[in-house]
Amino acid sequence: MLRIGQIDYANCVPIFTMLRERFDCAGYRFVTGIPSELNAMLSRGEIDVSPSSSIEYGKASDRYMLLPDLSISSVGPVKSVFLFSRVPIEELSGARIALTTESDTSVNLLRIILARRYGFINSFVRCPAPLLDALRDFPAMLQIGDAALRSASQPTDLHVYDLGELWHDFTGLPFVFALWIIRRDAVQSSRSEVRRLLADLLAAKELARANYDTLSLESPSCPWMPRSELAAYWHNISYDLTPNHIAGLRLYFRHAAELGILEREPEISLFTP
Repeated sequence: MLRIGQIDYANCVPIFTMLRERFDCAGYRFVTGIPSELNAMLSRGEIDVSPSSSIEYGKASDRYMLLPDLSISSVGPVKSVFLFSRVPIEELSGARIALTTESDTSVNLLRIILARRYGFINSFVRCPAPLLDALRDFPAMLQIGDAALRSASQPTDLHVYDLGELWHDFTGLPFVFALWIIRRDAVQSSRSEVRRLLADLLAAKELARANYDTLSLESPSCPWMPRSELAAYWHNISYDLTPNHIAGLRLYFRHAAELGILEREPEISLFTP
């Protein structure tokens, strides 16, 4: 039985909904958690496969492979990874910035953008506090996922920066926030099951893409968000992993290695059915 990490953020709802409703999942065991928790479980071998932070693959690519044609990415604005700031981003040089505790990929993307695009040297502090509480102590805070969606939906006089948009403006490439990462030992022990999961996920992706509007009316996620906006959010996300996505991923890993976030730039190893 494959142990599958499931993130309950809005961006994962379409594929997981279709997978669990339209396919035989008797051979799958779903384990829910936030990205940082599932990254740790994947690393420890407590789950076999998960849509996990891209940086997790970069840290231990020798233990992992990637399921092809699947990701959670943006080609421009992602609409759920935001830097909220009391001052324009150009004034954040040297500032201490509060960070979400829920993800590592977006945290390191922010580090790369500030260092490479703006030439800043900043310090960063993980902060579990709500946005407005954190901004009493820090000039800016990074939020992701549903928390970011909720904060961005509120009227504010803050400066709000979409990290997907900042990356695309800087590089011209997509940004891959999450990859479907599978442990190599799971591939070795359960290749036929992995092959079936991949086929199910690819079919679920296409079913979801054709039914975003209907899913938005039925989904319990983000009840505070208008259904039309939820559908538009899903239409905006790229769930693919094209050569252009991989080029963006490689560039992210290259910057991360140059800044010492990763020990080295990893090879991209895709599972072959």
